[in-house]
Amino acid sequence: MKLFLLDELNEKELLSEMNRIGADQRSFPYFAAKGETLLLSASDIDVRAANALKQEMLSRGGDIIVHKRTIDCGVPRTDALLIGTPGQFSRLLEKLESMPYWGLGEFKTALSTALTRARRRAWNMSLPGGRILPLGGRTRIMGIVNVTGNSFFQGSRRPAPEDAVTEALAQYEAGADLVDIGGESTRPGASDVPAPEEIARVVPVISEIRRLRPDSILSIDTRKASVARAAVEAGADIVNDVSGLRFDPEMPRTLSNLGVPVILMHSRETPGTMQESPNYAHVVSDIWEELEQTLEKAVLAGIRRESVILDPGLGFAKNSTHNLSLLKHLKAFRTLGRPLLVGHSRKSTIGQVLSLPSPADRLEGTLAVSALCAWQEIPIIRVHDVNENLRVVRMIEAIRNAS
Repeated sequence: MKLFLLDELNEKELLSEMNRIGADQRSFPYFAAKGETLLLSASDIDVRAANALKQEMLSRGGDIIVHKRTIDCGVPRTDALLIGTPGQFSRLLEKLESMPYWGLGEFKTALSTALTRARRRAWNMSLPGGRILPLGGRTRIMGIVNVTGNSFFQGSRRPAPEDAVTEALAQYEAGADLVDIGGESTRPGASDVPAPEEIARVVPVISEIRRLRPDSILSIDTRKASVARAAVEAGADIVNDVSGLRFDPEMPRTLSNLGVPVILMHSRETPGTMQESPNYAHVVSDIWEELEQTLEKAVLAGIRRESVILDPGLGFAKNSTHNLSLLKHLKAFRTLGRPLLVGHSRKSTIGQVLSLPSPADRLEGTLAVSALCAWQEIPIIRVHDVNENLRVVRMIEAIRNAS
């Protein structure tokens, strides 16, 4: 007799194992709902509701971790960790239909929404010209071209337009799915670049890339509405706003009018001040909430929810401990329902963990994080070294998809 542990099986693998064993395939939905254990964090629950949820989850084989004084109502409200399989949560939702009290109706709606969003794995981003960027299923590579002379990684600086165009074309040839063009450094301590100067840097590069490679997917990395507009008119397909709509009050309306996909990153303050004293009560929870607020702000401004990509903003108003926690818990952001981009390439957290002060020495650390992202099925990673990262991603995906 052999007994050994298996990692979490996807649906294809579970069906294959059932066929190998000779199980009745009609039971597949039943077992699929038991094949994964979910850990959901919930906040600010009425203790009466928490006690009811505890009883219901226990009766279904799951559980909830709550404040120690919940059982005797010694506190009015509690945060909670819910532990269960998708099937157990599904049956809990059915029971909550008949429990519209103590805030359980609101909880039911939130739980249903979170589970639906967390299950989503595919998005189609509509680009100008009727093109589509499909996201999900594999991790796509976004290359970086900085038309600047002061970006934090010297190897990414291409201040001359002709050099920037050559670098972008080389990244496409190396396997980049899209390339992000930036004309302003947003590294910690960086000063603002006037919009006319930023436009003068990026527009000629974007126009030339579009001319030489008409079907390429181009992103403009900017915080300024006027730059975003000029870049899209020159041929950019996506706007990457590292300020998450906070820097330029005209950006939400401009993006709504442009109608292109937008990447909204989490940050606080400005590049000049963001690293002075970053502080969070609970870094994952706080950033999740702030990203949700950014998403809702975008939607209220007329930006289509289906056009938004979210970025947790590694290194922006965060120290190394914050960044490592975010990387460990990237799954948390699935319940926002939007594709995620992670930009980690050669950043200072890698340098601090590996004692490598120079960004030039941080390739291996970058590749390790890229492997983590690929294993977690992050839709896009933003990197300087396209070929090396693409190889890592393909290898991880081959392992993840093996049967």
